[in-house]
Amino acid sequence: MRRRNVALSLIPALLLALLVPFVHTAPAAAAGAGYWHTNGRQLLDANNQPVRMTGINWFGLETANYAPHGLWSRGYKDMLDQMKSLKYNTLRLPFSSQLFDSGSAPNSIRYDLNPDLQGLNGVQIMDKIIAYAGQIGMKVLLDRHRPDSGAQSALWYTSAYPESRWISDWRMLAQRYLGNTTVIGADLHNEPHGIQGGGGANWGSGDTATDWRLAAERAGNAILAVNPNWLIVVEGVSEYQGDGYWWGGNLQGAATAPVRLNVANRLVYSAHDYATSVFPQDWFSDPSFPNNMAAIWDKNWGYLFKNNVAPVLLGEFGTTLADSRDQTWLRTLMAYLGTGTDAISFTFWSWNPNSGDTGGILHDDWTTVNTTKQAYLNPYLIAPDGGTGPDPDPEPGASCRVTYGVNDWGTGFTASVSIANTSTSAISGWSLSFTFAGNQRITNGWTANWTQSGATVTAANADHNRVIAAGQSATGIGFNASYSGSNARPSAFTVNGQACTIA
Repeated sequence: MRRRNVALSLIPALLLALLVPFVHTAPAAAAGAGYWHTNGRQLLDANNQPVRMTGINWFGLETANYAPHGLWSRGYKDMLDQMKSLKYNTLRLPFSSQLFDSGSAPNSIRYDLNPDLQGLNGVQIMDKIIAYAGQIGMKVLLDRHRPDSGAQSALWYTSAYPESRWISDWRMLAQRYLGNTTVIGADLHNEPHGIQGGGGANWGSGDTATDWRLAAERAGNAILAVNPNWLIVVEGVSEYQGDGYWWGGNLQGAATAPVRLNVANRLVYSAHDYATSVFPQDWFSDPSFPNNMAAIWDKNWGYLFKNNVAPVLLGEFGTTLADSRDQTWLRTLMAYLGTGTDAISFTFWSWNPNSGDTGGILHDDWTTVNTTKQAYLNPYLIAPDGGTGPDPDPEPGASCRVTYGVNDWGTGFTASVSIANTSTSAISGWSLSFTFAGNQRITNGWTANWTQSGATVTAANADHNRVIAAGQSATGIGFNASYSGSNARPSAFTVNGQACTIA
C-alpha cells in the first residue's frame, strides 16, 4: 500500500562532467557507542570512532494501522532479530503526527505473537520497538513521514497539523527519549516537494511559509534545545531553480544556503533516490546510462559528502528489480555510496513487502528474504556487531518459524513440531525451547534430544538434523505427553534464544 512519488520536473540534458564513483575502504565499525555526532562528512560515535548507518526502513506507524506493518503475521522482536541477522545496523522508523492523537488506535496486530503490545497506544508501541532495537545493538532514526495517516504533504504542515504541532511533536519525542542512546536523531520531514513559486516546499526563497531550509532550522534548533545530542537529518526538496529531481532528493540549494543549527556537528543532509519502478526518469534512457549517474548524484546530493561539507544519508532508495535498468542502477548506486565507514550512509526502502512500487527485503509472506535484492546490499552492510556482509560460517540463531500441531485424546496428546529457518544463513546446531501453560509432562520424544524442567521444555538437535539450511526446515520432530486439566498450547518458542514466529 506504500505510495511513491513522481518527480515534478526532469534534470536538463546538460549535466556536470562525469565523475568516477568514489569507493572507500576504511575498516568497518559497529553501530557505535552512545550518541553520534559529525566531523566534516564523517559520522563519529561517543568515543570518536567512525561509524556509518547501513540500515532499513520499516513503515506502518505513519499509516492508519498506527503500528509497524507485518505485526499481523509476526512478532516485532522476531522481525528486528531478522534485521540484525541480515546486518542492518540502523532502523529508520516512519511515523505521522496523527499517531499521537488520542483517537489513533493501533490495529491489525496479532497479540498472541506480540503479547506485550496489547493495550498500548502508538507511541508506546514506538517505545517497544526502540527498546528492543537497542537491546540487540541497533540504532533508530525517527522519521516524521507525514502529518496525517492518509497521505504525504508537500509542506511540513497542513491546516490540521500546523507547524507549531510539528515542532511540539518533535520536542515531545526529544524529551521522551532523552538519554536513550538507541535513538540517534530526527529526520525532520519526509520528502518536501513542490515547484518554486508554486506553493510547495522550496530551498532558500526566504518565505517562512514555504522555505524548507528555514523550517528545518526552526525545528532542528527546537529539538536541540531539548536534546543537544541528536543528529538533525534534513532532506532536500524536489526542485531548485528550475532543476527537478526526486521528492526530497534535491539538495543543490545547500551549497549556497546551508542549514544553520545552534549546536555544531549535528547536521546530516539526506536525499531519496529511486529507480524506474517508481518513475522512468529521462536519465534511465540516456545512451550513456549508467555512466551518467555519478554526475547526477554529485550534482543533487553527493557533492556535500565529496566536498566534506557534512555526512549524507540516502534515506530511501528501492526498486522491484523487474527492469534490467533497475538492476544496473542499484549496482551502480551501491558502488557510488562506497564501503566502510568513510562512505555515504543509507537506509534501504524497505523492509515491507507491501511497498507497491518497490517491494521489500521480505517477500509477501513477511518472513522469507528476497535474496536477490539482499545480495546487492550485502557487501556494503556494517552489522551492529561491526561485521560486514554475511558471515561465512554464522553462529546459530537465525530467524525461525515453528509449526506446532497437537493430536489430543483427553488425558494425553502427541505433538508434532517443525522448525523453518527463515533467514539467509544456515542454523548450525539448534536448541528449541518453550514453556507449557499447564501441567503437561513429556513421556517420550523423537528426532531431537528432549528434556523438561518444570514447565520448561528444551529440544536439542539430533546428529542428522543439526544444520538447517537457509529456507529449509527440520521436520518429523515430536513427543508424547500426559496432562490433566487444560492443554493450552505454548504461546512462544525460541531457537537458540531467538523468538520464532508460530505458524
